Amino acid sequence: MVINANGLDHKALNEAIREADGKCRVTGCCGQRFIAAGMSGKDIEISGTPGNALGAYLNGGTVTVEGNAQDAVGDTMNAGSIVVRGSIGDAAGYAMRGGRIFVRGDAGYRAGIHMKAYKDKVPAMVIGGRAGSFLGEYQAGGIIVVLGLDAPDGRIVGNFPCTGMHGGKMFLRSDCSGIAFPPQVTARPACADDLEEIKPLISEFCASLGCDEEEVLSAPFTVVTPDSGNPYRQMYVAN
Repeated sequence: MVINANGLDHKALNEAIREADGKCRVTGCCGQRFIAAGMSGKDIEISGTPGNALGAYLNGGTVTVEGNAQDAVGDTMNAGSIVVRGSIGDAAGYAMRGGRIFVRGDAGYRAGIHMKAYKDKVPAMVIGGRAGSFLGEYQAGGIIVVLGLDAPDGRIVGNFPCTGMHGGKMFLRSDCSGIAFPPQVTARPACADDLEEIKPLISEFCASLGCDEEEVLSAPFTVVTPDSGNPYRQMYVAN
């Protein structure tokens, strides 16, 4: 089913998506917020630029954007996948609890802030280009991967990555020379076992976005992890 979003506000557009049977293609999207918020079991393709909070609280299904998307993609999503063939704004994957976010281009500030995991729910975000400052701020779980495919200078993240990180893992396709990490995390070169851990994610990303998996995995990666289970406890608990 094809839905022309021209002239529809986010409520009318989401209602049309909910009522659609089978695969749904949205055309003429221009800044409508909250598309697919809280939905599950939908296969949605979007032509145009969705507004803030695309796929917020998503519970399953697939959302694919042919172009760019604005801020807060996948805010607090639980399951499913969001694929963006362009770039995204700030705070993608905020408090993300499950599912996948794949971005072919760049991500703005604070991607993966407060990302968390629980039991078998391990959220993952793969950014094909660069990520802005405060990547993985207060990350508590899940996996963040930044590939820097269009970053020939090797500077694939902005300032203050991993600030407050106390769980999860981050994989950066770079030797990370010149990148300042906080003292409470460990950044080390990835080994073969590390690459095996993210290989399924890379395979899925490349299949979704038409990238060369062998080329992606041929470059060195850096793995960043917190030094302890809760290195920031002293910041929030009185002695």
